[in-house]
Amino acid sequence: MAAVAVAAVAVAAVAVVAVVIAAVGWLRPSADRANRRRLLVARPGHSFRRMQSILELQVNGDRYEKGIPAHYTLLEALRYVLGLTGSKQGCDKGDCGACTVLVDGEAYLSCIMPVHEAVGHEIVTVEGLAEGPTPHPLQDAFDLTGGAQCGFCTPGILCSAYGLLLKNQSPTREEIASALSGNLCRCTGYTKIFEAVEVAAEALRTGQSPEEILEAGREPTPVRS
Repeated sequence: MAAVAVAAVAVAAVAVVAVVIAAVGWLRPSADRANRRRLLVARPGHSFRRMQSILELQVNGDRYEKGIPAHYTLLEALRYVLGLTGSKQGCDKGDCGACTVLVDGEAYLSCIMPVHEAVGHEIVTVEGLAEGPTPHPLQDAFDLTGGAQCGFCTPGILCSAYGLLLKNQSPTREEIASALSGNLCRCTGYTKIFEAVEVAAEALRTGQSPEEILEAGREPTPVRS
């Protein structure tokens, strides 16, 4: 009987200790659990971090095969996977045009384009406009005319203008304005931007450099529709 009594007391003691441990564990780690919940809320997409696909992208003439989170846009893949940060992350809803890139020669808003939709297409970003160390005439013209101010919107504008000049090297001012209508700039008032595109267009038509055109002391040759 004494042995039974001792065993019963031991079991009761263990039960009490278990209850105390459970109570302490319930009260004290609750803050940690709340912190973990806040962490998940504060990091959108946290639950998708392991959901990646191996995608092949053709960018600026180079082939990339990378693991890319399934929820990424083309802009996020360019900036945060490939390290091509020229395309800017502005509004994230397709309003400002700072993220504009070329897809098969057409201007696209990369911030609203799912990355998987770019697979199998040729992508050109602002990093791909120059030929090696030689700037594209558009880049030269923007520099020389003051078409670039703070520079945040400039990569998207350059890509939109580049897409226009691929198809039309003699654009009118109206055609330039239409091609750039999706790109917002709050610094230049657009006049210098339009002038830069006109100078670049003339440079492409004549083989002269933008500097030569501007040094000649004349306005770029206007094109009439």
